[in-house]
Amino acid sequence: MIGIIGGSGFVGTRCRSLLERGDHKYINYDIAGEDEETRFLNVSEPIGEDLFAGCSVIINLSAEHRDNVNPTEKYYEVNVTGAENVCAAARVAGVSQIIFVSSVAVYGFVESQTDENGKINFFNSYGESKYLAEEVYKAWYSEDPERRSLVIIRPTVIFGEGNRGNVYNLFRQIADRRFLMFGDGENKKSMAYVGNVAEFICHFIGARAGFSTFNYADGPDMSMNELVTLVRQQLLGKDGVGVRLPAWLGLVAGRLCDVASSTFRVPLPVSSIRVKKFMGSTTFCSATDMGGFVAPYSLRDGLSKTLTYEFDNA
Repeated sequence: MIGIIGGSGFVGTRCRSLLERGDHKYINYDIAGEDEETRFLNVSEPIGEDLFAGCSVIINLSAEHRDNVNPTEKYYEVNVTGAENVCAAARVAGVSQIIFVSSVAVYGFVESQTDENGKINFFNSYGESKYLAEEVYKAWYSEDPERRSLVIIRPTVIFGEGNRGNVYNLFRQIADRRFLMFGDGENKKSMAYVGNVAEFICHFIGARAGFSTFNYADGPDMSMNELVTLVRQQLLGKDGVGVRLPAWLGLVAGRLCDVASSTFRVPLPVSSIRVKKFMGSTTFCSATDMGGFVAPYSLRDGLSKTLTYEFDNA
């Protein structure tokens, strides 16, 4: 039996579809609610000793990951305390494999392609909490390395049909003709299509005893100029990136939004961190053979499918 924590979420629903097609038996655990296929679980609270009974594999997709979570202690309650609670319940249930979906945020800002040997250099509470959670799972694995299997997956930013994260917000701004390009746009971004990420996670179900860490990104990486041009061509039938403004203006706007958000206690769609992310290069790769995995979709295929689903058929 496979237990999926956070199986009602964006990536989780795709994993469940794959498991159903593969005729795998699973239990979905989620804080969103309980129904015929789902058992309620808040990982930040102690987990009942019998909740994972019968599960040999746990896939943990639960996370607090938004940029503007306040208070920041929420990151640690869900990501770190959650990992401790999951491991405690896994010990009782005799779970032999855990697949933990972490994040490339543990590396912080990177300038060039970074693999799994990259320096841990998180710059915010989210990245730190994900790294600390990884350490919790490593401790669980080290208790019985001859029998247990631990796979840690660090995906880059994930996009796809139905997601409402930063990538969708970028697409929406372009579709609504509200997008402004800041900087020269030559910075590259690693991205991951949800269909490939779900396939990658499920690829490791039943992996033999051992410990592995994988970055996940779909390549080849695209520059912001290339990405924006592709989106504009499909949605608007236009070439190029449209209006371009200097980088310094974007940074000033981000700082002003930070001040306004703090003063009025209202989250805004623009912040200094988001502006820095937009204008920075964040590219990742894997130093391993990815366990023999071959992505079923190219990055451009994933982008096209997402744009068609979200906008062309609206």
